[in-house]
This record gives sequence, structure tokens and C-alpha cells, in this order.
Amino acid sequence: MSLITVGTMAFDAIETPFGKANKIVGGSAMYAAYAASYFVKPVKQISIIGYDFPQEELIAMENRGVKMEGVERVKNKKSFFWKGKYHEDMNSRDTLITDLNVLADFNPVVPQSYQNAEFVMLGNLMPKLQISVIDQLKKKPKLVVMDTMNFWMETAMDDLQKVLKRVDLLMVNDAEARELTQHFSLVKAAKKIMEMGPKYLIIKKGEHGALLFHKNKVFYAPAFPLEDVFDPTGAGDTFAGGFIGYLAKIGSVSFENMKKAIIMGSVMASFCVEKFGNTRLKELTRADVNKRLKQFKELTNFETTL
Repeated sequence: MSLITVGTMAFDAIETPFGKANKIVGGSAMYAAYAASYFVKPVKQISIIGYDFPQEELIAMENRGVKMEGVERVKNKKSFFWKGKYHEDMNSRDTLITDLNVLADFNPVVPQSYQNAEFVMLGNLMPKLQISVIDQLKKKPKLVVMDTMNFWMETAMDDLQKVLKRVDLLMVNDAEARELTQHFSLVKAAKKIMEMGPKYLIIKKGEHGALLFHKNKVFYAPAFPLEDVFDPTGAGDTFAGGFIGYLAKIGSVSFENMKKAIIMGSVMASFCVEKFGNTRLKELTRADVNKRLKQFKELTNFETTL
């Protein structure tokens, strides 16, 4: 099964209580593609980069089975750049710099070789760009997943509502779900969001795990408890990549399979935060993933009698 990932490939400068990284590779599509590539190949990337994006990073991704035909390189502009500082709780952060650079001109194009992909991950982008990708697909995929953020709710709500009608699953965090619906209760918020279009909904709660909703069904997956979290940047995108990568691997979409996929996403995200940037994802082995999956199973499995 083939998978398309759409989003940013960028540079980040990050400061956390554990240290700082002045300029490292980041971006939603980069994290999602790395995570997905552990489950399915090829991962077909759609993004935009500037002249300054390292060639060795592209080669590393290609070696992991990520196709780059849909990645546009602009020769006279810099790549998207974001700088942020995390607070002590590692859940909240301040954005210090956002330089759109090439992202200001991003017009995603779906190559012919990407057509007929059965799974699509629309990373956090301007809603009209997400719509553009959907419009270019000649065949309806088995599953279209999208991510979004509060910024688009405040500046592009009309387009956001349009794209919500055309996707199968939305991923947001708890604050975004509340802002989108004006409901504090996440159960009420979930019902309202699914009325907007998506059949499935995942509400991410950071270190407190994630909730999966479909009709009247709810599933909760915890986050893996870690002693040290060095860099939360990209954890949500890594979660998304692991989630949809697993579903693309098994080729079947159902609530039961999504329950397994959400655990896979949590497993991958737990590795992402252990080091700055994509460092941990690059060095990850199949044995590492299997070991942590076993730990997840032990964490959530119990027997009892009444």
C-alpha cells in the first residue's frame, strides 16, 4: 500500500530545559515520513524546500524509502524556519521566530507517479493547500487524514470547514478541539467535530496520551512514560506518521485497526522526544520498536475479577 505525506520540510531552532539546538532539520512532513517508513514503503513526500536544505538529509530519507519527486526545491530562497522555547512543563512553548521563506509560495503538486495512493496524510498546512491536494487526486484514497491548528481556526475558518467535509480523520490536540467547537467537554467536542465531516477523530493530549472517536465508540491510548523528554517538537507529526504508516501497512481501515495504529503512533512519538530533532528516528531499529511495543502492552494490560 502506498502513502502520501504532505507538509513542511524545514529548519528548527529549539530551546528546552534540557538544552538547545540552534539549527536542525524539522517540519511536519519530515517527521511523519520517517515514522511511516518503519511500516510501509514507499512513502511519497510532497513538500517545498529552499536552496539551503541539506542534500545529505534528502539522501537519508530516500534511503529509508521516502520518494522525493513531489518535493520542490527553490533555488533562490531559504527553507521555512521556526524558532521556539519550551516551558518547564514541556507542554507549552513560545514561538520566537517564524520565517515562512519558500512556504509562502508553496503550491503542492501531486506527481503522476503518486496517483492511486490509498493513504494520504495532510500535515498541518493552510487549509486551501490541503484542499488543493485532495482536488488533484484522481482516485479517492481509502483514508485521508489531516492535521490542523488553532491558527487556521482563527484565520481561515471557511476553508477549514470545507476541507473537514472531505477528509476521513482529523487530528487535533485537546485545546484545538475545544477552540474549534467551543465545548470544554472533549466528548461533546468530538461529536460536534464528527458532525463537521470526519468519520474518525483523534484528540492528542501530549504526555497524557490520545483519544480515538468514531460514532459512539471511544478508545484511549496512554503516552509512554519517559524519565527524560529532551525535545517535544515533531512528536505529534511522528505520532501521525506512525499511525497512518501502520494502517497503510495492513491496508485495512476500521476502528479496531485504528486502535492498534494509535498505539503504534504513540510508540514512534515516544522515541522522537528522546533527542533533539530527527536524531532518534534516524538511529531507530526494528528491535527498538518491538521492545517498546512490548513495554506498551505490559503498561496497558491487566486482568481482574469482580
